[in-house]
Amino acid sequence: MNTSHRVLNFFALTASLVSVSAGTYAAQNYSPFVERKGLETVYWGDTHLHTAYSTDAGMIGNTLSPDEAYRFARGEEVTSSTGIPARLVRPLDFLVVSDHAENLGLAPMIAESNPGLLSNPWGKDIHDMVKAGKGYEAFTKWGTEAMLPLTDPINDPELTRSIWHRLTDAADRFNNPGYFTAFIGYEWTSTPDGNNLHRVVIFKDDASKANEVIPMSQYESTDPEDLWQWMAQYEKDTGGDILAIPHNGNLSNGLMFDDVRYNGEPMDADYAKRRMQWEPLTEVSQIKGDGEAHPSLSPDDEFADFGTWDKANIAGTLAKSADMLPREYARPALKRGLAYDESLGVNPFKFGMIGASDSHTALATTRDDNYFGKFAGNEPRGDRWDHYVIRAIGGDESLSTFAYEEVASGLAAVWASENTREALFDAMQRKEVYTTTGPRMTVRLFGGDTYTVDDLNSPDMARIGYSKGVPMGGDLPTNMTSAPVFMIAATRDPDGANLERIQVVKGWLDKAGKLQEKIYNVALSDGRSETKDSKVKSVGSTVNLESATYSNSIGAAELRSLWADPAFDSNLRAVYYVRVLEIPTPAWPAYDQKHFDVDIPDSVPKVVQNRAYTSPIWYTPSGS
Repeated sequence: MNTSHRVLNFFALTASLVSVSAGTYAAQNYSPFVERKGLETVYWGDTHLHTAYSTDAGMIGNTLSPDEAYRFARGEEVTSSTGIPARLVRPLDFLVVSDHAENLGLAPMIAESNPGLLSNPWGKDIHDMVKAGKGYEAFTKWGTEAMLPLTDPINDPELTRSIWHRLTDAADRFNNPGYFTAFIGYEWTSTPDGNNLHRVVIFKDDASKANEVIPMSQYESTDPEDLWQWMAQYEKDTGGDILAIPHNGNLSNGLMFDDVRYNGEPMDADYAKRRMQWEPLTEVSQIKGDGEAHPSLSPDDEFADFGTWDKANIAGTLAKSADMLPREYARPALKRGLAYDESLGVNPFKFGMIGASDSHTALATTRDDNYFGKFAGNEPRGDRWDHYVIRAIGGDESLSTFAYEEVASGLAAVWASENTREALFDAMQRKEVYTTTGPRMTVRLFGGDTYTVDDLNSPDMARIGYSKGVPMGGDLPTNMTSAPVFMIAATRDPDGANLERIQVVKGWLDKAGKLQEKIYNVALSDGRSETKDSKVKSVGSTVNLESATYSNSIGAAELRSLWADPAFDSNLRAVYYVRVLEIPTPAWPAYDQKHFDVDIPDSVPKVVQNRAYTSPIWYTPSGS
């Protein structure tokens, strides 16, 4: 018997069946996900992190390089600058190492006795001070002789270029498309008169393009419009893509969302267009206070007073006044943007909302139970809670800020088609992003006019959301005759706390030209409902401060809502965003108190209610 003949016939039959099968099902794939390529997935990252290459980190104790920052972000164990092993609960998906442009890499150059630095008289002086054990004096020298007078004492572009190339090379080495994205970036640290106008600048590109420039610093200009011009020239010269993210408007003393341009001229349509072209996002939550809302501006919002820093500017040189606050926080800026849209035809504050750590330890830690502080000196230790974060330069202690006022925030969540520089950057530009104050709760927001309860509860909610409306960061149709319908879903961090509620924050410009706001509770856990006066009974708290623990016996793992605006007027401009709150959990001082067995005063907050803020969805009337 010829068995080889039978084997050949068997393979021929198999091939024939495969061919028939492929032909039969070619018109409709068995796997529905073949057709769903590009449907967005949430990716987690930090868009604002400093290493030893930032002078205000490396000169005061941070010894970790960008390599350690990337390794830590992708889930590896790293030893901190103070010798403590550290690791994330889960890896991040992306990271922007955003070291300060001003004298970039000064500390590493001192450590290695860089010949280029030593050839500069000022550079040699500060090098010798550090080597003689006068590190703090050297840091003070840099602050008073460089940052305050806005004068670069080294002024050596080629030396800066050599350090910049180290940073861009590290980003390219750690960038692994599909698995981990390492963006090239830096921080432009504009601080006129001690007021915060800082921006993180992010490149979509690799080192081959980013190396054609060196970072613009505040030594060249403190005017954001000059930064935008530098960015425009970069794109023109390289064909690349770049964006900037402002942060800490709460420390700008009214400048971040001012009613006039930096040069004092009134805002016009051209300014508004350029601002939104180069700055589509704003960082609203991080270590240095929360920037979503302020309790005095939103007195009816019981959750507005979260991580509030409102003493002074970032240098502690000028006390805060009440008239500055509306020009510092995201919610009032989003509302004021509606009025500018009506008067200018363009909205200068049509931004998405994102969060980041602004950690200067090279460690992107944002959980309260894994909090490594803002600076190396504030890494875990029993007495860190009362250390300075901002020591008022003028000596007025009422303007100083202390470590116990830090919040563990924040993280950036980006809805993108894949984990690559290109996809994540494009998602940031279209504002399909949100922020959390540390945890990784998943939040979906879609707006349209035909969503149904079946759509909300469908496993295909996301596909339906995109096909019948717009996601966070989008615009509702201008010709709507019925109230917009919002489809909202939130799921708790799998390693975190249950959810307490979902809220919709609405801002609008009324018929009299006045700005209004209202907060709607659209989903509540534990069977609660609003009373007649729109109040909600507290969910309670399971926090045990003695053991620094909590229980998910209250709250909900998931909350969903289909909400239609009950006060919609198709003739009025409006902006909507979602806020999701967790149940109460221990704050980082509670974990410190337990771990180090110390007594931290009762005046130090030890319970936190973390939250998420989505980017808004806007409505503009037809013909506007």
